[in-house]
Amino acid sequence: MNAAFFLIPKSQVATLEDDDTFRQGLEKMRYHGYTAIPVLTKQGKYVGTLSEGDLLWNLVDIGGASLEECEDLHIADILRPDRNPPVKITAKAEELLEQLMTHNFLPVTDDEGAFIGIVTRHRMLEYYKNIKQKK
Repeated sequence: MNAAFFLIPKSQVATLEDDDTFRQGLEKMRYHGYTAIPVLTKQGKYVGTLSEGDLLWNLVDIGGASLEECEDLHIADILRPDRNPPVKITAKAEELLEQLMTHNFLPVTDDEGAFIGIVTRHRMLEYYKNIKQKK
């Protein structure tokens, strides 16, 4: 079994683009109630995950600016691309479980690096819980 089995497709995932503003990132997180969102290029390549911590630390670094003052600040300016590395669609369940120990979700890419969706910790735990209950 691989990542494709657990995949939540891109069309059902809230994402940001790297040229979105700080304010757009904050508003999207708030609207969806998420603490982290995948960030893509305009071409659909995965470039990293933006967390609410990234936003908060950036506010501290710039001295607690207002949202209006953050309009010129883009997601690409504050993104830490090494935080939540993607997995390939062919990644096996064991690899997913290992990485989900430290992440709430894993971005999934194809062989070209295009973002195709996510695998969530919740979805995998639910699957294994259902297997155990059937025994």
